[in-house]
Amino acid sequence: MKETIKYLIGSVGPSGYGSKSTADQVTQNYRRISSSSTVIITGATSGIGAETARVLAKRGFRVVIPARNLKAAEEIKSSIVSQFPDSEIIVLKLDLSSLHSVRSFVSEFEALNLPLNLLINNAGKFSHRHSVSEDGIEMTFATNYLGHFLLTKLLMKNMIETAKLTGLQGRIVNVSSGIHTWFSGDLISSVRKITQNKSQYDATRAYAISKLANVLHTKELARRLEQMDANVVVNCVHPGIVKTRLTRDHEGFFTNLIFLLASKLLKTIPQAAATTCYVATHPRLTNVNGKYFVDCNEASPSKLGCNPDEGARLWSFSEIMVSTEPKTIADHFQGLD
Repeated sequence: MKETIKYLIGSVGPSGYGSKSTADQVTQNYRRISSSSTVIITGATSGIGAETARVLAKRGFRVVIPARNLKAAEEIKSSIVSQFPDSEIIVLKLDLSSLHSVRSFVSEFEALNLPLNLLINNAGKFSHRHSVSEDGIEMTFATNYLGHFLLTKLLMKNMIETAKLTGLQGRIVNVSSGIHTWFSGDLISSVRKITQNKSQYDATRAYAISKLANVLHTKELARRLEQMDANVVVNCVHPGIVKTRLTRDHEGFFTNLIFLLASKLLKTIPQAAATTCYVATHPRLTNVNGKYFVDCNEASPSKLGCNPDEGARLWSFSEIMVSTEPKTIADHFQGLD
């Protein structure tokens, strides 16, 4: 109850920021050190991602917008450039539900010979109907988690080298959700069930699974980066409750009613983007690694999200999924329960 009251009134935490802080406010202390700092932001064609792109462009970052809908991406680019004429925005094709598309995007980006200082894995999908990707994986899990896993894996060399050359610490931000706490079962077995059995599919459960995977990925990647002694850190965030285009495939009376009833808990988009921008840029978070943030302050994820064995198990599962031909992916589920 106390935390809810603090949230509603916008009480600030140890960071000096709280639920009412905006992305503009939390980046005011950011001072551009390099004129060539580059950030990749997935899901930047609308909502939280678009606001994150706008604010980081304002702060001097070269912003790369990977997008499935190139028209929408170009519109966001035009909007940002109209506000900040000196900003550099690059649009590239990417469909996170397709592992082939992820690989193609990385090849295109690497061909530009650009450094990579920040990676913000923001894109999210809430699929109300059961569907599978071209790689044979349930669509919500494929888009929200597995595509980002492969994207991060393929960009890691660039990030590590950029940090070495510039002396600037690289940062990865994984956007999760408080809904990850709703799941407490066997994650990999559940992914198999919702992928292979339509009758087992529940949209909210699938979303919770994908967001739990984001937390576990963050924890395991942080451990591996520390072992490598890389000057790169990774953290994850819960942006808060905000009505964005995430619900675009299920607009209607009941969806709108739910958001109306929850209106006192909703954040504006600039407020929802604040935690991502804070974790991505604030100097206070230098060397902070493997943590979970809510309302611009460190918080605790679920007990399962902190389980190192589950993180390692998910990592092994993911490595197999991204290195397998689509037609044989389903076969590998049999040995991974």
